[in-house]
Amino acid sequence: MAQPLIEGNVGLIFPGQGSQFVGMATKLAEASPAAKARLTEANDTLGFDLAGLMANGPAETLEDTVNAQPAILAASVAAHAAIIEAAAARELELTAIIGAGHSLGEFSALVAAGSLAYADALRIVRERGRLMKEAGDASPGGMSAILGVDDDKLAEICAEASDLGVIVIANANCPGQTVISGEVAALEKAMELAKAAGARRAVRLGVSIAAHSPLMTEANRAFAAAIDAATISDPAWPVLSNAGVQPLTDAASVRAELLAHMEGPVLWTQTVQAMKAAGATTLLELGPGAVLAGLVKRIDRDLPVKSIGDLGLELPVDAG
Repeated sequence: MAQPLIEGNVGLIFPGQGSQFVGMATKLAEASPAAKARLTEANDTLGFDLAGLMANGPAETLEDTVNAQPAILAASVAAHAAIIEAAAARELELTAIIGAGHSLGEFSALVAAGSLAYADALRIVRERGRLMKEAGDASPGGMSAILGVDDDKLAEICAEASDLGVIVIANANCPGQTVISGEVAALEKAMELAKAAGARRAVRLGVSIAAHSPLMTEANRAFAAAIDAATISDPAWPVLSNAGVQPLTDAASVRAELLAHMEGPVLWTQTVQAMKAAGATTLLELGPGAVLAGLVKRIDRDLPVKSIGDLGLELPVDAG
């Protein structure tokens, strides 16, 4: 029996949109046949050179949501495959007890858990990006990061600002860092109220969509066709849902989660706390960048987070 790559109980975490960068997964694919195979499959599935775009840009094309979403998924899945391959060569194995992903990262987690076929996931997130972009054109909105106001107070602020339109908490990222999302007038009022309530910062994000808000309702309904067409299996280990922070343990619960995914919130603070409560003693971030590691440190400094570079497998860290 192979020895564990990481001692203790491992939870896998996968980043979401915004973590992409030109060059991600490129060196990893050169070093790992398994990673290269995942990128080749992405090209074949989507019918264009996604791997080339990831490697060479241009950045503005990679950052377009219809490209960024499958690119982040591909980089995350490639990183997972590379680790399994490199560990097996040393008679080690990566075994997870639980997983989670931040927004888009939930799809990466489901692929890693064997619940969602990689090719289906690529098509789904490409369609997700297209529909979100379309929704932003039809119902322009925005998102803002609020620093230094607790979520209870921010919920009150959103309720007060809602007389000007839809405005909700979208991402509870970590204590003192929350993203709100909604119609522009309501968003601007909520930002003003947050500053008056003592927010250290209230900053508009560089997006013209109101993700994880009711403005995504129509897009979410259209997205149901992509979910219905996908083959979904029971995950090998529980994946925590973004909105309810509930363990998804069977195909039915996974499908129900994905059908509401675009308009529900991302409760990341509660997710990390739930992973620890479930017994995870180490988290491993798989995907471009290290955004989640920074959030986890603010949520629970006693819960270690590792990346590819921490595993001693001599894999390059351009995908994680």
